[in-house]
Amino acid sequence: MTEQQIYELSCRLGSLTVFRNVLNTPTMRAFTGFLDTEKSNKERIELFGEFIFSLAEDNYSFSDFLCRAVYTDENKYICAAAQKADIPAVISDNAKLELELFTSLTRIESADLWSTLEFSRRLPRFANKPVDFVTTYGERLKNVHKLGYGIFASAVMFRVEGEEIVPVKSADTVDEHGFVGYEEERAQVFENTEALINGRNAANVLLFGDAGTGKSSTVKACVNRYADSGVRLIEVRKDQLFSLSHVMGRIADNPLKFIIFIDDLSFNKNDDCFSMLKAALEGSASAKAKNAVIYATSNRRHIVKESFSDRGAENDVHHSDTVQELLSLSDRFGLTVYFERPNKALYLDIVHKLAARYGIKEETERLDRLAEAFALKKGSRSPRAAEQFIYSLL
Repeated sequence: MTEQQIYELSCRLGSLTVFRNVLNTPTMRAFTGFLDTEKSNKERIELFGEFIFSLAEDNYSFSDFLCRAVYTDENKYICAAAQKADIPAVISDNAKLELELFTSLTRIESADLWSTLEFSRRLPRFANKPVDFVTTYGERLKNVHKLGYGIFASAVMFRVEGEEIVPVKSADTVDEHGFVGYEEERAQVFENTEALINGRNAANVLLFGDAGTGKSSTVKACVNRYADSGVRLIEVRKDQLFSLSHVMGRIADNPLKFIIFIDDLSFNKNDDCFSMLKAALEGSASAKAKNAVIYATSNRRHIVKESFSDRGAENDVHHSDTVQELLSLSDRFGLTVYFERPNKALYLDIVHKLAARYGIKEETERLDRLAEAFALKKGSRSPRAAEQFIYSLL
């Protein structure tokens, strides 16, 4: 590329309007800084190195970075498409011009940028491959209800961090095929999620039962199963329930479907977070989004811990009403699914199937004896104990 071509490229990037947020990324700041031919060679080479360094997250591929940056950009164009609103022609025209510009960037080779620099043979390289952004982005617009946009196009599972919703790194990839037993319990959760996807009335779900029976894994497997249908998970800790209305407001107009996941839920009777969850479960306008359901797991059928002293009248004039309010929180979930601790027969059946899956060849009687001893040492039979036992034999 000549200095004039580099200057023109710099000007075109500087004129971005629809995808202007892409320019605010460290990668593009370094890249556009490098394109400034008025800087000294030393400054430009340093910016070029910074540009290459910033591509590490994308395997040093400029095209991979551009795909991630463009597809996850939350702009007026895709937001309007997601809401099925009329898009002014000027926005569509500008978006097309900018997508064509991004396409041209994926055809640039490292050597094209070095032509105006000395010592170019010793400069680092980046990977690149052609991407037709006009076509691919058009497909994403058509399928925005499944692919999402903005941050929700970047992952399947998210968590709340302060006031932000951020992707979960190394999210659990568990799927339904990894389970043994509890088919009926999982089927209820999956069917309810399908109702959410299809726009039917979906219930908030409480998965309760003994530890290690696969409650949390069932929720995550459900999300992984329906991710391609536009389902996303946002995990909210119990101490973050005050931000629940903020989360609901953030996703309310999004075409995706969301599972708000609260793991290992329990309350004390004076817990301040109690009322926030209650409001969401009862459908308070400020705490509920139409495209979201709450899936919570708990080891207790009655989520609120109650002591015998709580049953005394003390100074509460309407004590019986108070007790009923505490105990009835779980009843506000439209669907409760019980994951019972497996009996001996089911526990051993899980062990046998896991052993077959992992190719463990062991005499059945000895395998059963070892499995029972392992469960005794753990203190209970559970699918988790069965899995840990099998892993101990690998």
